[in-house]
Amino acid sequence: VMNDIITTMFNKKFMEELFKPQELYSKKALRTVYDRLAHASIMRLNQASMDKLYDLMTMAFKYQVLLCPRPRDILLVTFNHLDAIKDFIQDAPGILNQVDETFRQLIEMYTSLSAGEFQLIRQTLLIFFQDMHIRVSIFLKDKVQNSNGRFVLPISGPVPWGTEVPGLIRMFNHNGDEVKRTEFTTDGNYIIPQREGSFDLYGERVLKLGTNMYSVSRPVETHMSGSSKTLASHAKENIVPNPLAKEELNFLARLLGGLEVKTPGGSETGFRLNLFTTDEEEEHAALTRPEELSYKVVTIEATQEPERRAELSRTLGELEVAE
Repeated sequence: VMNDIITTMFNKKFMEELFKPQELYSKKALRTVYDRLAHASIMRLNQASMDKLYDLMTMAFKYQVLLCPRPRDILLVTFNHLDAIKDFIQDAPGILNQVDETFRQLIEMYTSLSAGEFQLIRQTLLIFFQDMHIRVSIFLKDKVQNSNGRFVLPISGPVPWGTEVPGLIRMFNHNGDEVKRTEFTTDGNYIIPQREGSFDLYGERVLKLGTNMYSVSRPVETHMSGSSKTLASHAKENIVPNPLAKEELNFLARLLGGLEVKTPGGSETGFRLNLFTTDEEEEHAALTRPEELSYKVVTIEATQEPERRAELSRTLGELEVAE
């Protein structure tokens, strides 16, 4: 299952599309791609478990982006993700080569960006997630998320690489010479990191954001309550898959060179993944989902013309329909 999902995720043609300069995907387009990746193997989730998995993943990623010590560390988070993926496929050299090729493209494209460009990327990602405040028990237990679903920014710990521990104000004259120093006390307990994380293909990332947050075994659930429930309900309404758009999205996925949804056949009977404690809990969650809304269906005309194929490939980031 992991091999099938990772192979689909790092398909060469699909990666080429992702690396093209483009606007950020809409929430509906992201959810469509996510659904396809989750079902790229014989594994199946019903709608309630899929919603729960999506909520968990989006909140975990929001947490990682929000708590990055500096904007450039977003790249270290991504490298931690890829390092973990490579651990899953150590015995599959062909798939490992796919991931390494993506790794090299990330290094080539992003390591040369300025701090300001990384800040713009970080702000863009946080704007995308700003209305999502779904409570996750693992974050609540670690006290990194409040009961309203908002994350807690730490006031102690390592400062960003290349910065100094707060507590000193320096004043300079017009010649740039230091003329006075003033110290002040802080509420936090800050430390200077010993070294910077590696931005190479192999190396110690130092930053722990993006590593396995389940390293300690414990049950994890997503909850919605209070004012965040209304916001989350609206968010779900905007990403409810529309079955009428299935064929158009299937065709678009084929143009991207991957994201094919496998249907169990032959001796493979498939298996179902349930993210709830019991089947009854999953069924109840499915019954209480927000009422589906009608969406405009984008009609995609099948054609083999290269120009048309290229145009359709670019539309994924603009799709306003879901599977």
